[in-house]
Amino acid sequence: MTALSPTRTAGSVTVGEELPELAIPLTRTLIVATAIASRDYQDVHHDPALAVERGSKDIFMNILTSNAMVERYAKEWAGPAAVLRKVKVRLGAPNYAGDTMTMRGTVASVDGTRVELAVTGTNSLGPHVSGSVVLELPAEEVSA
Repeated sequence: MTALSPTRTAGSVTVGEELPELAIPLTRTLIVATAIASRDYQDVHHDPALAVERGSKDIFMNILTSNAMVERYAKEWAGPAAVLRKVKVRLGAPNYAGDTMTMRGTVASVDGTRVELAVTGTNSLGPHVSGSVVLELPAEEVSA
């Protein structure tokens, strides 16, 4: 799955279709940089000692980044002409530095050009994020 994949069309998608898995290494740099980029300066996202002092085993990813990873996963699958309409997520186990989150998804419904995906991201502790994404896909192939 790459950011340059062609845009899917509504007619080419079927309910139950599985999206390709996407493994995302959870590096310290990723966790710290995305927290700072989203203006989340909570110390549990960048200071390991303070994260431990507050009861965590290490720094962990913030919800804005988790939400962005779900969006990225859906948009890379759908292609550049797809329009994101809705993202709804629920968090579970923390995404700690040094782990890997694996994104998986399936097409839950197709209604005309609207496609809903069921998406999960799991790490070594279990489900980190689960939710749904609604996309608007072109009815027919989009020329570049």
